[in-house]
Amino acid sequence: MKTAVEELSPTRVKLTVEVPFDELRPSMDAAYKKVAQQVRVPGFRPGKVPARIIEQRFGRAVVLEETLNDAVPKLYGQAVDEVDVFPVSQPDIEVTKIDDGEQIEFTAEVDIRPNFEVPDYAGVEVTVDAAEVSDEDVDVQLDALRQRFATLTGVERPAAGGDFVVMDLRAEIDGENIEEQQANEVSYEVGAGSVLQGLDAALEGMSAGEEKSFKTELVGGENAGEESDVIINVKSVKEKVLPELDDEFAQLASEFDTLDELKTSIREAARRNKLIDQVVQARDKALDALLDQIDIPLPDSALKAEMDARKHNLDHQIAESGLSRDAFFRLYQTTEEERLAEFETGSAKALKVGFVLDKIVKAEELGVSEQELTNFVVRRAMEMGVQPNELAQHLADNDQLTLAMVEIVRDKAKSVLGDAAKVVDTEGNEVDLKAIYTEINGEEVAEEEAPAEDKPEA
Repeated sequence: MKTAVEELSPTRVKLTVEVPFDELRPSMDAAYKKVAQQVRVPGFRPGKVPARIIEQRFGRAVVLEETLNDAVPKLYGQAVDEVDVFPVSQPDIEVTKIDDGEQIEFTAEVDIRPNFEVPDYAGVEVTVDAAEVSDEDVDVQLDALRQRFATLTGVERPAAGGDFVVMDLRAEIDGENIEEQQANEVSYEVGAGSVLQGLDAALEGMSAGEEKSFKTELVGGENAGEESDVIINVKSVKEKVLPELDDEFAQLASEFDTLDELKTSIREAARRNKLIDQVVQARDKALDALLDQIDIPLPDSALKAEMDARKHNLDHQIAESGLSRDAFFRLYQTTEEERLAEFETGSAKALKVGFVLDKIVKAEELGVSEQELTNFVVRRAMEMGVQPNELAQHLADNDQLTLAMVEIVRDKAKSVLGDAAKVVDTEGNEVDLKAIYTEINGEEVAEEEAPAEDKPEA
């Protein structure tokens, strides 16, 4: 087999592949067997029709077509390996010549990963947040813990921001009650920011036993987007009461006997989290610094596929929410145009990140051990709330184990970048990532056991 490569653009090539007929023999033998199983010829059992009879009765073209259908995809894969290109899209294949008994020729146009050089990443300077834990950091965590153990107490006064009300809701359009837009005994925190515009403003100042209506646009159901009258009937008003910060609270909220012990534990956990943040920031910023030095042309098909995947996920989220599109974006305080603009920027960066990390994976000869794959599946299963063996089976059944391994080695490539960088914090102090690994794990560990960041953006 002989393969010639023509560069159509920095991200697209045309392969011209010439194949001697002898190399088609295995596919041709398989084609005869397949055709023999499909045809019925008097005097021959299914699958036992000789090749010469098949050609006499049905023509050689039938066999050649079946042969090429089997052989060309395999030959394309071999050609790609021989010329060392990295396809990122499905190829457009055309058989351009068939010299029966001599050779065939086909062309394949395909988008590829562009050629580029990765700059030296040793000593790249990055700045990360300081890991010092302040009293304010501890107070924030304590307040969050108090919120979790807060109690609701009924009050005989109008509702204010932060109060909880129990209410009945119904909607009417032109005086007609909308059956699916009714809800009873709904508990809601005033000021939480409902997708039902006007609800918070209407609730403030209402007392138990009062009823009020306001006009708003419905956000779900068959009447989504239509203006309606929403009637609120407040059943009760309750205020949130936070527990006192004392030893009794420490015993209630933790395994500690005293508030001081609880504070010490929170401080230690906060420091650990800040150290892990330093590792993640170092890796991300080292990668960003590298990306800033490289101009990488992007294949249109790959960029479109990434954008389409993100749009599909967004449509799925909106459908699952049960909200109208307008209400959904209002809930997240953005617009559809802003989200799509983010997708465009994010998709381009995701492709560049993947291209660069794959180059580093190859240069550093990074691989995935069986234990690393197992650890990945266990961590991801915990995040998803499923059993590890169920997730492993799902990945295997859907041919996603390769994607999992790509994710693992790209994570390792980001670790290489972070470890090679010169890292300082915002206070000007040098940050030793290996010392952080030791402190977090309690002992010196191998690089692959260092704190791993979240799923890479690619």
